[in-house]
Amino acid sequence: MTGTDRPVLTFGDLAALPVTVDLMTAARTLGIGRTTAYAMARAEEFPCPLIRVGGSYRVPTAGLLRLLGLEPARGAA
Repeated sequence: MTGTDRPVLTFGDLAALPVTVDLMTAARTLGIGRTTAYAMARAEEFPCPLIRVGGSYRVPTAGLLRLLGLEPARGAA
């Protein structure tokens, strides 16, 4: 368990992620807590690209995987 009290994502979980994930899924993957994740997002300091959609943030899975040193599969839809 992490400081977020949720299990860390496994490689299988990462492979099953959709094209974008919410900020908390990305934060959980990186071991970042909720307050820190939102503070980093607001300060434009989150470690991977973010997309602002209204009042929420979406994280492109490809950018998250690259940050983790995992290249997304080519041709994956």
